[in-house]
Amino acid sequence: MTEIQSLLERALATSTADGCVAIGTVHSETNLRFAANSLTTNGQMQSQTVSVVSIVERGGDRCPGVVTRSVTTEDELVELVRAADAAARAADPAEDSAPLVEDYPHDDDWAGEPGRTGVEVFERFAAELGEQFASWRAADRLLFGFAEHQLTSSYLASSTGLRRRFDQPDGRLELNAKSGDMSGSAWFGQHYPDYSVVDIARVAADLETRLGWAQTRIDLPAGRYETILPPTAVADLMIETYWSAAARDADEGRSVYSKGAGTRLGERMTDLPLTLRSDPDHPELRCSPFQVVTGSGSMTSVFDNGAPNPAVSWMQDGVLTELIRPRGYAARVGATPALAIDNLVLEGGDDSGLDEMIAATERGLLLTCLWYIRVVDPQTMLVTGLTRDGVYLVEQGQVRGAVNNFRFNETPVDLWRRATSVGRSEHTLSREWSDFFSRTSMPAMRIPDFNMSTVSQAS
Repeated sequence: MTEIQSLLERALATSTADGCVAIGTVHSETNLRFAANSLTTNGQMQSQTVSVVSIVERGGDRCPGVVTRSVTTEDELVELVRAADAAARAADPAEDSAPLVEDYPHDDDWAGEPGRTGVEVFERFAAELGEQFASWRAADRLLFGFAEHQLTSSYLASSTGLRRRFDQPDGRLELNAKSGDMSGSAWFGQHYPDYSVVDIARVAADLETRLGWAQTRIDLPAGRYETILPPTAVADLMIETYWSAAARDADEGRSVYSKGAGTRLGERMTDLPLTLRSDPDHPELRCSPFQVVTGSGSMTSVFDNGAPNPAVSWMQDGVLTELIRPRGYAARVGATPALAIDNLVLEGGDDSGLDEMIAATERGLLLTCLWYIRVVDPQTMLVTGLTRDGVYLVEQGQVRGAVNNFRFNETPVDLWRRATSVGRSEHTLSREWSDFFSRTSMPAMRIPDFNMSTVSQAS
């Protein structure tokens, strides 16, 4: 075994609690940052942390204590375990209490070396990006942005005998394109666990097209507009629907999924055959096939550490079929657990993309992305936010120019019902939530009456 596994085994041996889970993460990251058609910085980082979840049983109740620290030596580890044990002894009984997950068969390489990433992942991408810098400089256009790649190896050891390990590659590319006089702006973002697939020339061509659209400026008032939401904007809003999907909140009448004395499970949310699902084995969006949790809430529980993550359909063919339900809460209400998974897919539309939706638009708006999204009313899931980096007027199937930005007020769950067309699901990146939730596949959506509540002065 390597250092991290040995530290976790020592943690279990050191703990004096009634149960213990030790989680180790070995993280490596590399990045490139650029501005005004020039590389500005590049860097590499590595870190290692250990989390200890100690469980103390008291009068039939379970009391958890969780402590996370950067740990490299056994002395640091012993201090960490003692702190977690002490926290458990001082803790109140847990509402999400459940037995720790027992060992079960799997094929993880527990004894293997942690994965690592390095600047070599950018070798081809960096050279092709440099070529774009030269052509953009000649055309009096500017590229800003960053590329990052990460690899996190997570190891989980439990006093029940369970040992699991998963390597999570991750990465994202964000580009902001501006005209030489800074009057036009366009954005691109994508989740890239593998930079060998990046077609930077195609990305740059799309940004150039959008800057061309922005040469014509049109002012529009606030109001309800037929609006084409690209996949990234749909991701922004669908992540909100997912983060609000705790079964406990719905059962207790505190969420948009509540209904009278019950929930909306089984309700038809849209006449379109849309399916919202999560799957750890999705080929483009692979994520941990087991729970790794260092804090409890309505959607997660430290008692679920190591529990398998089976694929879940949250909405199937337009019908709400499941809500997120940790094991402890599921046992309390006599229901089946449904654990949160770190990816999200919305599918069930036709094969159209943005180009086809634009061509079929008589008059409406085309968005680039959303930002500064905030929940106004959790019970109805009313959110507000701003458009950014390009809102375009489409008339008779053609983009006529860029319009001003808007503040919007919308209920993401209601968009399923109101959508008049939904395209093919595409691997995309939420701009607002990419730091927290990067793995999504979403379609473009046409909303006939998207609420642009006020004009925004944001550029």
